Amino acid sequence: AYTNAPTAYTASPTAYTASPVVPQLTPTAYTHWIVTMPEYLGRRFGGERIRTYLSVLSLMLSVFTKISTDLYSGALFVQVCLGWNLYLSTVLMLVVTALYTIAGGLAAVIYTDTLQTFVMIIGAIILTITAFNKIGGYSNLERVYQAAIPSKIIPNSSCHLPREDAMHLFRHPVTGDLPWPGMTLGLTILATWYWCTDQVIVQRSLSAKNLSHAKGASILASYLKMLPFIFIILPGMISRALYPDSVGCVDPEECVRVCGAEVGCSNIAFPKLVIELMPSGLRGLMIAVMMAALMSSLTSIFNSSSTLFTMDIWKKYRAYASERELLLVGRIVTVILVVISVVWIPILQSANSGQLYVYIQSVTSYLAPPVTAVFSLAIFWTRTNEQGAFWGLMVGLVVGVCRMVLEFAFPPPRCGIQDDAPSVLRSVHYLHFAIILCFLSAAVVMVISLLTPPPTEEQVRNLTWWTLTQEEEGEIPLQKVSSISSAPVRRAVCGRGAGLCSSAEGPAEEVPLPRIPSVRESVFWSRFCCVNAILLICVNIFLYAYFA
Repeated sequence: AYTNAPTAYTASPTAYTASPVVPQLTPTAYTHWIVTMPEYLGRRFGGERIRTYLSVLSLMLSVFTKISTDLYSGALFVQVCLGWNLYLSTVLMLVVTALYTIAGGLAAVIYTDTLQTFVMIIGAIILTITAFNKIGGYSNLERVYQAAIPSKIIPNSSCHLPREDAMHLFRHPVTGDLPWPGMTLGLTILATWYWCTDQVIVQRSLSAKNLSHAKGASILASYLKMLPFIFIILPGMISRALYPDSVGCVDPEECVRVCGAEVGCSNIAFPKLVIELMPSGLRGLMIAVMMAALMSSLTSIFNSSSTLFTMDIWKKYRAYASERELLLVGRIVTVILVVISVVWIPILQSANSGQLYVYIQSVTSYLAPPVTAVFSLAIFWTRTNEQGAFWGLMVGLVVGVCRMVLEFAFPPPRCGIQDDAPSVLRSVHYLHFAIILCFLSAAVVMVISLLTPPPTEEQVRNLTWWTLTQEEEGEIPLQKVSSISSAPVRRAVCGRGAGLCSSAEGPAEEVPLPRIPSVRESVFWSRFCCVNAILLICVNIFLYAYFA
């Protein structure tokens, strides 16, 4: 808040005053807005250990499931389309992405994301229509897909055959590659972690002007989220049907020749479709679309990861760090995360039978469910306290990491090779494991919370679902989150003409707490968002039932 540096005083007599010099403490010295999910849980439970752990965990997940996969998929796309080296493509993507992320900050990221969304949708529509015309329409897709068998197969094996349940959403609960209990409940747990607690989404929601804007943006994202089924999944199946020797390869030597990975080439399905079906001009558009999508994700992750580190970790040790220092630290952290992600790419390339989707969901299943459990209980159960939340997270971490280590130690075998993995690893699907891990963590949180003292009034007021509207006036005061308010203020007292300065301790001056706007909404926009939410649920139920 102030400095005792020599530059604060000069030899000039006018520099000294008999009255105490009290530093101007802005409200941010006492309180500050919530900008990250770990910061919310820090206020909800008190203490620093949960906030620090979640920040570190979020950074780890960013490296293992976001930055590395985005870099790899983008570089793979450039490699297939242009024939460039995988790592050269990675470096070029990083340079272009880093330039406008570092230069523009969150505003630049949001504006470019919005523009790129329209470009992506237009390009995806063109590619989807072209692909369906090539295969003879949707009615012909299932027949052609089931007949898509590569010419080179592994004798005495069936892994080259397309799955019989490929066109069904609800698959066998034990033998299905996406068993229906895991898909409905397990993926819901993972989706809750991402859409409700991940910093990429939280940062955008908290940047909204008001609650209606935040809800409206979530509704729009939900509508857009239904498009990948039409524009990504179905074109991917068409690609497998049209090019079984490359996209559906199972022979290791053939796969290495096609895409450089022994475990399979399903990751090249989309770029293969672009290269083979699109004319030159539209091919360029689709390459731009894919690069826009990947860079959009990367910029979001870079910006959010730097915010997590600077606000939840760096400011813990450097409480009075300047904006310039925080900006510099955020950029350095981004570079470090990128370097680690690039090193991780070779491991990612051969993991989970070469399927990026499976890799992302499996790693998330091992680390994210405890966060979902703690976050949900923190909001909906006021009795949840810090001890319960912390040990629930720790137990979940230990169990999840043990499963993840086993998964990397015993990866799924290639076609025709005997599986030596422990039976517990293969008998419990990763989505089923996510369900078990979430309920285990929740049980630990509840038991320990009931055995220890309840949270204080300050830790639940306006911080849970049931206490959000406790303020009768409709405004919510931000709570004190720092010990600065109770610390004495150091005053510099200088005698006129004495040429000496002394310091004295004095009580802190009370600064009125800032108040955030009311969470009440316009009746029209509130009902508009609710109607659209109900409409979305109905559409999703229809799609579930139709493809079940």
